[in-house]
Amino acid sequence: MSTASSHDIAAYRVSFFFGPEPVEGKVDVVACVFNVKKRSWKAGIQVVVEVSSSQLLAIERRIQLPDQLAKSLVAVEAQERSGYHERSGDVFAQAVCRWKLDLQLLPGLTKNTQRIPAGELMVELEQAISKEPQHLISYVLDELGLAT
Repeated sequence: MSTASSHDIAAYRVSFFFGPEPVEGKVDVVACVFNVKKRSWKAGIQVVVEVSSSQLLAIERRIQLPDQLAKSLVAVEAQERSGYHERSGDVFAQAVCRWKLDLQLLPGLTKNTQRIPAGELMVELEQAISKEPQHLISYVLDELGLAT
């Protein structure tokens, strides 16, 4: 998922590795791990992107993801809906972490494995998502196979 149109981001190839996983020692934080490789690098690096559960919940409410998900699940068999609900939380967290990673890619990354703490880029993330909430909703629904 690319969230910004910048030539700087296009220089990177980003692959989702795993997550969201709880962060040890931080009760309210989850993290996703991405492999990031710049074309000029021989090998990629891992970037751990943290986001707080409370920030995820606030974004989810602001973009009204539960309402959008409910509308899309009308066409799904009732017994299958719980699986979609369970998976939607992970897909949403992955999408928010990726968006945050894209914000970090704008100024560039050093060629070191790194971590973007939950407290960093909070305002920038909120602003970016506020500008394009439908982009995030569409991504989640598409990943769940619910895009219309």
